[in-house]
Amino acid sequence: MTPGQVAFWILALMAVGTAMGVVLRRNPIHSALFLVAHLATLAALFLKMRAEFLAAAQVIVYAGAIAVLFVFAIMVLIPGKEETGPDALRSQRLLAVPVAGLLLVLLAVVLRSTLFKGEAPATAVPGGVAAIGRALFTDYLFPFEVTSVLLLVALVGVMALAKRRTA
Repeated sequence: MTPGQVAFWILALMAVGTAMGVVLRRNPIHSALFLVAHLATLAALFLKMRAEFLAAAQVIVYAGAIAVLFVFAIMVLIPGKEETGPDALRSQRLLAVPVAGLLLVLLAVVLRSTLFKGEAPATAVPGGVAAIGRALFTDYLFPFEVTSVLLLVALVGVMALAKRRTA
């Protein structure tokens, strides 16, 4: 097996595992965090397919904005689930810091290697980032701005619905 195939199978297993975590977890916060991990794994798969714009959009829009909005909505709508008492998982949490650092170093090594590098296109790609950006900010500027205002109104509406009435 080539290194590219090994990377694909690792990412595929991670995608399936995190998707199962989203569905099977009972705690909605844990489920939302598994969703963030799943969306990041999908972004890595997009990178593997040389779709850099889709990978960036996946991380920025979905993992960055939508999933954080899910977490905030869950925390606002399901209050009172604070944990008290001694932390039973303290040793695991302390072990998570060096493991996360090791994973970040491994990620940096993999990204610097030739695993994700391919031949650069000789000319501009018709559906590439430049073409998408040009179309988005010229032909589709008005729908883009209407969508952003609609999302802002939805966010204000959620906050108004979630606000507790004080008597």
